[in-house]
Amino acid sequence: MTLYEARRSPDRCPTHPGAVLDDLLPALGRPKAEIARLLGISRQMLYDILNERKGITPTVAAKIGKLVGNGPAIWLRMQAAHDAWHAERDVDVSHIPTLDAA
Repeated sequence: MTLYEARRSPDRCPTHPGAVLDDLLPALGRPKAEIARLLGISRQMLYDILNERKGITPTVAAKIGKLVGNGPAIWLRMQAAHDAWHAERDVDVSHIPTLDAA
C-alpha cells in the first residue's frame, strides 16, 4: 500500500470546522434547528459556527463529536489549526526573543 503525505500550502488557511460541519449536515437529514436543539445550543450559535463567525469550543466539540460519532478531538484539532494560522499572521511577535534551553 502506498502512503501519501497530505500537503497544504502554508499560505492557505486551514478549513474552519464550521465549514466542515455545514457540508456534513445534509447527510444527517435533519433541519438545522433540530441539530441545534440536539446539540443543546441556540440556533444562532449554530449559524454563527456554520458561517465561521464563531469557533468551536471544547464543549461544543464534545457535543458535535457525539452527534456525528467521531469524537471531539478532530473538531478541536480543526479549530486549533484554524486559530493558529490566523494568530501567526495577526500577532506581532517580532519584539519577543527566542530563548535557548539551558
